Amino acid sequence: MRKVKLLNVSVDNLSMAELLANLKQGVIFTPNVDHLVKLQSDREFFEAYNSADYRTCDSKVLFYAARLVGCPFKEKISGSDLFPAFCDYHKDNEEIKIFLLGAKEGVAAKAQENINARVGRELVVGVHSPSFGFEKHEDECQQIIDLVNQSGANVLAIGVGAPKQEKFIHKYRHQFKHIKIFMAVGATIDFEAGNVNRAPKWISEMGMEWLYRLVSEPRRLWKRYLMEGPTFFWFLLMQMLKLYRDPFEVVEQTSDSEYKTAG
Repeated sequence: MRKVKLLNVSVDNLSMAELLANLKQGVIFTPNVDHLVKLQSDREFFEAYNSADYRTCDSKVLFYAARLVGCPFKEKISGSDLFPAFCDYHKDNEEIKIFLLGAKEGVAAKAQENINARVGRELVVGVHSPSFGFEKHEDECQQIIDLVNQSGANVLAIGVGAPKQEKFIHKYRHQFKHIKIFMAVGATIDFEAGNVNRAPKWISEMGMEWLYRLVSEPRRLWKRYLMEGPTFFWFLLMQMLKLYRDPFEVVEQTSDSEYKTAG
């Protein structure tokens, strides 16, 4: 599988059709600008990303950025496009059963109702809306794991925001007894519930979905788009000029050098 290197992340270069046909098991993350900026300073997030089996281009901004570095993507595959496509692809596959983890109380249940009505069967077999800050409480995390394990689901779609959702999967994936596919889906559960409107497709295709979401949720998203966006383009410029250095690779090299010197 071909990959495109953007900063310190290798992103899979494949189409939606190729991904759906080959996706039998594994962890799927969908990098966007926000993720790539966070990956420059958050080592735990970086390690979670490195452990993923699939990383797909979530953003038209990254889609165009890849062209600038000479490695164009076949297709943008965002979490909010992948998840409904996955549901439709497996609508007649009785072996696939999904658990939704995330969103506010009642929202995941509404998403479950909408998805099952659309595909015509009980595809989503369980939902849970965790408390704010749940990831800091081991007892609640274990309760969530037990709930998923008892649900009969073999696909876990978690939408609690990055980097929380990716770190949760990385830390606990081996405690889920039946889950074969893990998807970090961000705001997708809200979209599926009809709780939050997605940008019209023509806006998304122009690479302006970020602006639509910023106008829709300015208090929550202003920092992501107005501060992290310019930071990403600075790093991208460094990559184009071959001046970019992976911050964690540098740390490891320095540590090895110091170790050898000390020895």
